[in-house]
Amino acid sequence: MRFPARVIAIVTVLMLSVPAAFAADLQLGYIDSSRIFIEYKDAQDAQQRFDRMVQGWRDEAVEKEKIVTQLRAELRDQGPILSALKRQEKETALQRAVTEYETFIQEIWGPTGRASSENERATGEVVQQIRVAVEKVASQKGLVMVFDSTSGFMIYADRTLDITADVLAELAARATGTAR
Repeated sequence: MRFPARVIAIVTVLMLSVPAAFAADLQLGYIDSSRIFIEYKDAQDAQQRFDRMVQGWRDEAVEKEKIVTQLRAELRDQGPILSALKRQEKETALQRAVTEYETFIQEIWGPTGRASSENERATGEVVQQIRVAVEKVASQKGLVMVFDSTSGFMIYADRTLDITADVLAELAARATGTAR
């Protein structure tokens, strides 16, 4: 979970106003969460599973759209020669197909759709694993605060404060059951 800009600004101001003697004891670190998501196998696996789901939904949407297109073409081409009853049946079938397609799109890609909830579920599990690893590494290194360079709030940090490799090593160790 990311902190709002206002909270980060307040923390930054407080850190800048800390006396120099205390600031020297303040141990900070940072991670590059985008690098972790790229290199961490569980994150890659979660992304691949999600991508497969999305592809399945896209394929299903394409099929539903084809049905709508086909029914529209039939109605356009055959409309003039159909009886009133048959034309009404075709129009009803077309309206049903359009409604089914639009409902499917909303159920999958709408604001509360399955794509959003599945993505949150998949990334939520990975984020929790990363958070546990960050907390362990930060504790081992005596850090009192760890920032995320991907958030865009960090303008500069000494590369020696980057604990991303340590977090990735901790995540790998947890995956193999050899946590430090």
